[in-house]
Amino acid sequence: MNFYFKKYIKNLNNLYNLSQQDKLDKLYNKILKIKKNKKNKIIILGNGGSSASSSHAAVDFSKNAKVKAISFSDTSLITCLSNDYGHDKWMQKALELYVDNDDLVILLSCSGNSKNIVNAAKFCIQNKIELATLTGMSRKNNLVQTNKKGINIWINSKSYNLIEIYHLSILLYLVDRVIGKLVYAAN
Repeated sequence: MNFYFKKYIKNLNNLYNLSQQDKLDKLYNKILKIKKNKKNKIIILGNGGSSASSSHAAVDFSKNAKVKAISFSDTSLITCLSNDYGHDKWMQKALELYVDNDDLVILLSCSGNSKNIVNAAKFCIQNKIELATLTGMSRKNNLVQTNKKGINIWINSKSYNLIEIYHLSILLYLVDRVIGKLVYAAN
């Protein structure tokens, strides 16, 4: 095994912080509430790689964990709303179109400073929509500062890829925790 790979895996393992378990438990309980309710959903949003993770997790929540979940990764939606309202407002506008009371919005941002993500968080707070954020980079990023009363899971890293791996790991951990097992048949 080469040195770089060992170092990479060591850095990734060092990010797994058990002190955040209480936040994960709160998020898990909110997801269970949505599953039991059956009329609400999880909306997961991110840019770039975080958008891909959002889409992956939304499919797994819906298909495998039987919890309604969506992400806004449709290019027609993104380009239409970005064109009409600006890139910094497209997520907020998408939430205005799709979010319902008692839904849960999960925002992913490595930096926590993307304007479109921060504007989406502000919309959720103003409209009393349940909000959880997954960020990295600076502990005092704009998203964490905006979501003072919500669930904020912060990753102590400045590496985009390590943060994105951790974010996806958290989301898929929650899928498996809702299912209650690690190994199950893909239906």
